[in-house]
Amino acid sequence: MTSPNFESRLARAKFRAWHRGTREADYMIGGYFDRYHAEWSEEDLVWFETLLDYDDVEIMAWALKTQPIPPEMQGERIAVMQKLDYVDIPR
Repeated sequence: MTSPNFESRLARAKFRAWHRGTREADYMIGGYFDRYHAEWSEEDLVWFETLLDYDDVEIMAWALKTQPIPPEMQGERIAVMQKLDYVDIPR
């Protein structure tokens, strides 16, 4: 069996980002995906796939700066997430 290609991994990541279980997590994580995925490298996608393995509560706490971020998730990508300027909540 062959490994999924970059595009199929992006599609899976998009689904996982937008189907977290709560509307708030969907907007935060899915919105992040929608805003930034087009410019991602392999390394960025690996980071995001790792992020998706964490619980929503942890991810949201990191984005809101209420909990410490584990070393493997620290860096520019989480700093961008913490800006929360990409969250567009439909009315």
